[in-house]
Amino acid sequence: MATSKIAITIDQKLLHRLDSLVKSQRFTNRSRAIQEAVAEKLMRIERSRLALECAKLDPKFEQEMAEESFAAEMDEWPEY
Repeated sequence: MATSKIAITIDQKLLHRLDSLVKSQRFTNRSRAIQEAVAEKLMRIERSRLALECAKLDPKFEQEMAEESFAAEMDEWPEY
Protein backbone atom coordinates (compact mmCIF):
# COMPACT_ATOMS: atom_id res chain seq x y z
CA MET A 1 0.00 0.00 0.00
CA ALA A 2 1.40 3.37 -0.97
CA THR A 3 1.60 5.91 1.82
CA SER A 4 1.95 9.68 1.97
CA LYS A 5 3.38 11.88 4.66
CA ILE A 6 1.15 14.57 6.12
CA ALA A 7 1.50 17.07 8.93
CA ILE A 8 -1.25 17.43 11.52
CA THR A 9 -1.91 19.66 14.47
CA ILE A 10 -3.17 17.80 17.52
CA ASP A 11 -4.26 18.83 21.00
CA GLN A 12 -1.52 18.21 23.61
CA LYS A 13 -3.79 16.11 25.86
CA LEU A 14 -4.83 13.97 22.92
CA LEU A 15 -1.19 13.52 21.95
CA HIS A 16 -0.34 12.33 25.47
CA ARG A 17 -3.16 9.77 25.28
CA LEU A 18 -1.91 8.65 21.88
CA ASP A 19 1.64 8.32 23.18
CA SER A 20 0.38 6.24 26.11
CA LEU A 21 -1.16 3.78 23.66
CA VAL A 22 2.08 3.58 21.73
CA LYS A 23 4.10 3.17 24.94
CA SER A 24 1.82 0.33 26.08
CA GLN A 25 2.43 -1.26 22.65
CA ARG A 26 -1.22 -1.04 21.61
CA PHE A 27 0.15 0.56 18.42
CA THR A 28 3.63 0.31 16.95
CA ASN A 29 3.91 4.08 16.50
CA ARG A 30 1.90 7.30 16.28
CA SER A 31 1.45 7.02 12.53
CA ARG A 32 -0.08 3.56 12.79
CA ALA A 33 -2.44 4.68 15.55
CA ILE A 34 -3.60 7.67 13.54
CA GLN A 35 -4.01 5.57 10.36
CA GLU A 36 -6.22 3.09 12.19
CA ALA A 37 -8.26 5.85 13.82
CA VAL A 38 -8.88 7.61 10.52
CA ALA A 39 -9.74 4.33 8.75
CA GLU A 40 -12.21 3.41 11.50
CA LYS A 41 -13.84 6.85 11.42
CA LEU A 42 -14.21 6.74 7.63
CA MET A 43 -15.79 3.27 7.86
CA ARG A 44 -18.27 4.51 10.45
CA ILE A 45 -19.19 7.47 8.26
CA GLU A 46 -19.77 5.17 5.28
CA ARG A 47 -21.93 2.80 7.36
CA SER A 48 -24.02 5.64 8.73
CA ARG A 49 -24.44 7.02 5.21
CA LEU A 50 -25.63 3.61 4.03
CA ALA A 51 -28.06 3.43 6.95
CA LEU A 52 -29.44 6.87 6.05
CA GLU A 53 -29.95 5.83 2.44
CA CYS A 54 -31.60 2.55 3.49
CA ALA A 55 -33.97 4.47 5.76
CA LYS A 56 -35.26 6.27 2.67
CA LEU A 57 -36.49 3.00 1.16
CA ASP A 58 -40.17 2.11 1.31
CA PRO A 59 -40.35 -1.40 2.81
CA LYS A 60 -43.74 -2.15 1.22
CA PHE A 61 -42.52 -1.13 -2.24
CA GLU A 62 -39.29 -3.13 -1.84
CA GLN A 63 -41.27 -6.20 -0.75
CA GLU A 64 -43.59 -5.89 -3.76
CA MET A 65 -40.59 -5.60 -6.10
CA ALA A 66 -38.98 -8.68 -4.56
CA GLU A 67 -42.17 -10.71 -4.82
CA GLU A 68 -42.73 -9.60 -8.41
CA SER A 69 -39.23 -10.67 -9.36
CA PHE A 70 -39.62 -13.95 -7.49
CA ALA A 71 -42.94 -14.72 -9.20
CA ALA A 72 -41.42 -14.09 -12.64
CA GLU A 73 -38.57 -16.48 -11.88
CA MET A 74 -40.92 -19.23 -10.66
CA ASP A 75 -41.90 -20.01 -14.26
CA GLU A 76 -38.27 -20.65 -15.12
CA TRP A 77 -37.61 -23.07 -12.28
CA PRO A 78 -37.68 -26.81 -13.13
CA GLU A 79 -40.30 -29.08 -11.58
CA TYR A 80 -39.05 -31.45 -8.88
